[in-house]
Amino acid sequence: MERVQFQQEQMLAELKDLVQKSLFTQKEVKQIMQKRTAFETALVRRIPKKSDFLRYATYEMSLEALRRKRVERLKLPKGPPSVSDYALVRRQFQIFERALKKFKGDVGLWIQYIQVAKKEGARALVGRITARALQLHPNVPALYVLAASHELEHLSPSAARALLQRGIRLNSDSVEMWREYVKMELNFVESLRRRWSVLGIDTKGKGKDAIKVKGKQTNVADDLGASGLEDEIQGDHDSMDVDLQEEAVDEDEAARKQIMDGAIVKAVISNAVQAIPKIELFISIQELISRYPSPLSLRETLLDHLHALLRNTLPSLPAAIKLAATRAFTADLPGVQLVDASRNANNVLSEAVRTSSAEAREGMARVYVEFIDELIRKTADDSLRFYSSALSAFARHKAFLISSLHLLIQQLPSPTPAALLAAHVRLLLRHHALLGSALLPPKVNSPEKILHVSRKYTSQAPSSAAVWLARLDAEKQFAQPEDVDRAWRSARENVLGDEQEDVWLWGLRPEDVQRSPASEDSQSPSRSGPRTVTQADDNAREGQGQVVRDDPDVALLELLLPESKRIWSPAAASAIHEVLLMRYAAATHRALLQRCCPLEVYQRSQHGNDDDDDDDDGQQQQQAHRPQQIHNTDQTPRGTRHASTSTPHAGGSTSGSAGQPRDRAPQQQQQQDLATHREQLAGPPAPTTTTTTRAGPAAALAHPATVEARLTRVRRLAAAYTPSPRVWAEVFRQEAEWPRGDGGVLGAVYEFWRQGDGVGATAAWAAWLLRSGRGADALAVVGRARSVLGEEAGEEVERRWKAILDGRGGEEEDADADVTGLTDEERSL
Repeated sequence: MERVQFQQEQMLAELKDLVQKSLFTQKEVKQIMQKRTAFETALVRRIPKKSDFLRYATYEMSLEALRRKRVERLKLPKGPPSVSDYALVRRQFQIFERALKKFKGDVGLWIQYIQVAKKEGARALVGRITARALQLHPNVPALYVLAASHELEHLSPSAARALLQRGIRLNSDSVEMWREYVKMELNFVESLRRRWSVLGIDTKGKGKDAIKVKGKQTNVADDLGASGLEDEIQGDHDSMDVDLQEEAVDEDEAARKQIMDGAIVKAVISNAVQAIPKIELFISIQELISRYPSPLSLRETLLDHLHALLRNTLPSLPAAIKLAATRAFTADLPGVQLVDASRNANNVLSEAVRTSSAEAREGMARVYVEFIDELIRKTADDSLRFYSSALSAFARHKAFLISSLHLLIQQLPSPTPAALLAAHVRLLLRHHALLGSALLPPKVNSPEKILHVSRKYTSQAPSSAAVWLARLDAEKQFAQPEDVDRAWRSARENVLGDEQEDVWLWGLRPEDVQRSPASEDSQSPSRSGPRTVTQADDNAREGQGQVVRDDPDVALLELLLPESKRIWSPAAASAIHEVLLMRYAAATHRALLQRCCPLEVYQRSQHGNDDDDDDDDGQQQQQAHRPQQIHNTDQTPRGTRHASTSTPHAGGSTSGSAGQPRDRAPQQQQQQDLATHREQLAGPPAPTTTTTTRAGPAAALAHPATVEARLTRVRRLAAAYTPSPRVWAEVFRQEAEWPRGDGGVLGAVYEFWRQGDGVGATAAWAAWLLRSGRGADALAVVGRARSVLGEEAGEEVERRWKAILDGRGGEEEDADADVTGLTDEERSL
């Protein structure tokens, strides 16, 4: 606390001056002192956080902004500057300096410091900061760019050029550095052009003509007033001087013309291409030149030079051919010119696909498909909509592109690139209704023809995932459900390659799953209205099959999981099996939670005690744990967390206690979503003989039968399938969302998980024990890590445990509160 007191003493002079100038009152100064004391106390903790420094600096910035507004409003007379005029800004700089002593490796913090110094007009300080930052981080291009822009703002192009050249020497493979160097040289040429225009200096020879006229006038005067030999000698000297001046003028004119023609920029571009012969550099520089506000002649000259280098450096690269073909595309290109330019580019690219070799044709076809997709999105802009008579111009242009693609497919020899086949089906599906029979003939644009084409293409490319996905979308849109199921089964059997996972997951998307009413009735549970804990008990005792398997998503996944083990490629089989298991774990968790917790309990747990409940029920709900909120009952995205309330501590209350004001609109929407989902899963109503009991959500979710059903789910995962550590981590996260009990289910998950990932499982289990108030058990788990997992793995577990204790590794907000129950010896493990 001595450091905090020292900082407080340093504030006295400025605060006193602020009061004397009537900018702040005594009460406000006291509040300022309290805020600063709190910030300073946070900065002297054992492990300071960067966010504490940034919050402190933000407070000082707002305080300085308030001081300036009050000075302007009070119209104080100008006088010699006092300590309060610069103390607040100086304190901002001091805070950043103190932060950088702790976080020297944080580039973002350096950049924030530079921006604050620039905002306050501290030119010399910006130079010192950038110099220090570049010494510590010489391989960060952003710092060189900031330093160069600072020099350019203060009219020092030579210093900016030196900085960028130094950065390029150290980061010669950085596209950003070369782009900024080209931009700086373009800026230099443009500034010279404007300055010479103001001074009347032109590259068309006006300066030379003026000197010639001046020389003629001098000779005429000499002829009029001179006679004799001396005058003739003097005239010879004058003519020699004029010749020398004309030669100098010619050299200056040539140099100026070369500069105006972009000689410096061309040299930089050539050096950049020599250092980084990659298409990303060409794309970046072309985008810069096209958008920079330079004369049209200079722009075309630079683009000609760039594309000449492109043809010499990357002559056969598909992306380079596309870049050259789309050179005329600019952001401000009018609609009619855009259509003409796109047709020319389409002809160039389609011809490149035809003439390419068999090995390069697939890559060229992918580039051509990307071009068509981008062009169709571009031509759908409003800039083309007013060029319409009976049919809009952009619709006609789409029809032209689709017809051109179809013609190209027919002209290419076998095998046709799969990217072209998939793109053709996809474009027909997306735009067949818009184009109609007026733009595309029915023989290529009817639903029957689209289905026929898609099935034909899958026979030509049976192992292509892209073609099968396009056909599946066509089957879903135009075919019968049994045809869709048959096509999906064939796709899973035939597809190979990187996109195999997308084919397997296609039918799991809610919009792609088509089920007949008969299958829904046979697989759906009985619709019996809100169930009680007694009903949850009955369902759970029937085991995993009755409670979970009647969910349609679970049933579908249980059919796919054994099939995924028969995939030919071991790597693909492992990856797809893992993804399916992640979906299966989420589906079973969701189904089990919904079946064991009735709709009425959901409403009471989420809405609080809104009904006219008696006092006993209200007390029971306040003491019970709340279940998680299910925001999406159709599908749980991979890697997302449901919001759940933390376990209340002694003397505290949960965030969902009764009587707390809530927003009713989300409650009604959630109630409707849950009811809709239950109606979709339910079958015909069945009579219920059980008595209705009003029990809290904790009793429903922590019932012994529910716990047994959860254990059955975990054991089935381990016995029937091959879960990876990633799957067990997801199951552990799901089980941790249930009300905290004795941890029996989580303990079982931990035992399975640690067989594949001992470090991750041990750290997660110890963190859960700590959050559950079982710090001693958590310490025992961490202490056994070295003997059980080995020395290196044990050290990693202890490192993660230390991060949890420091508040940096836990994801729960109450982690720091749980740590307070530990002794100093336990903290220092």
